[in-house]
Amino acid sequence: MKPGKKGLTRIMDALGYSLRGLRFAYRYEAAFRQEFWLVVVLAPLALLIGSNALERAVLLGTLFIVLITELLNTAIEATVDRVGDEFHALAGRAKDVASAAVLLSLILTGVVWGLILWERLTG
Repeated sequence: MKPGKKGLTRIMDALGYSLRGLRFAYRYEAAFRQEFWLVVVLAPLALLIGSNALERAVLLGTLFIVLITELLNTAIEATVDRVGDEFHALAGRAKDVASAAVLLSLILTGVVWGLILWERLTG
């Protein structure tokens, strides 16, 4: 077993690291800030648009998937940039693939929201 903190101390430390990561992303990543404010605006709408708990959960879930994917993209970019600033095909590929993941999360969000809104407007 790995030595270190246990129990509540470990949980509190982990929470602190997570909050520091969120602050970093908000402070230094424009895309994260934009997506964060998109969530702030759309989350209350999700509660109004969804006709049941499952729809509300799916609408909210897609929004959080965007934020989660952006955080992972930021982590990959920071790691690649830490390794070196010279061009390397694998570093570029890692960044591009992470960016593509963000794009797919945004497309997923648009499709889910579009389908549920379409049902509200036509059903």
